[in-house]
Amino acid sequence: MRLFLCGVLVLGVSSQIAVAGEISSAYTDVDTPKTCAVFASAEEGDGDWANMICAGWRGYPVLIYAGDLRESVYYGFPPAGDLAPAWESSAAFNSTGPRIEWRIETEGPRSVPFATIHRWFVNADAQNPDRRTEVLVVAKVGQIGERDGCTVGLVLASGNPGANEAARRLADERARGFACGTDDPAMIGDRIPEFTRSRN
Repeated sequence: MRLFLCGVLVLGVSSQIAVAGEISSAYTDVDTPKTCAVFASAEEGDGDWANMICAGWRGYPVLIYAGDLRESVYYGFPPAGDLAPAWESSAAFNSTGPRIEWRIETEGPRSVPFATIHRWFVNADAQNPDRRTEVLVVAKVGQIGERDGCTVGLVLASGNPGANEAARRLADERARGFACGTDDPAMIGDRIPEFTRSRN
């Protein structure tokens, strides 16, 4: 597992050649077990939880923490190699979709993903547990040697045909200057399930 993590770190700092000044999107899939490896999990009698590291865009990792029918996801490199960043999730049962959109900024020969857009499915209606609300979670990507990543905002996707474009605007306008733990995430749409952030 240590070799796997080292490989991820080396790939993540490699530069990519693209057109200067361009902001674009790229997509990666979360496909357990093909693109993910478990680095910690519950022992017998310790509940039902697992921590996974998945391949993201060009070596950027995606850390998924799953437990008690809820997930918390961290995109990019956690500060100082910390594999237990802040837990961000809904109080309601939830799960994440299989595809992640990465917003990428290119300056000269260097391309860096600064935000992700990920569809979440939240069981926000206690009276109808099978009814799920779809939310696009916009997150700041953690970079090596910088502040950690975090949720920048939430966009209601259920019944909202413009949700993807709204999420891209939110990512492009707020993610790069967003201060995790200080700035409040934006909420776009009604009936968005509350997401909370806490240290593990």
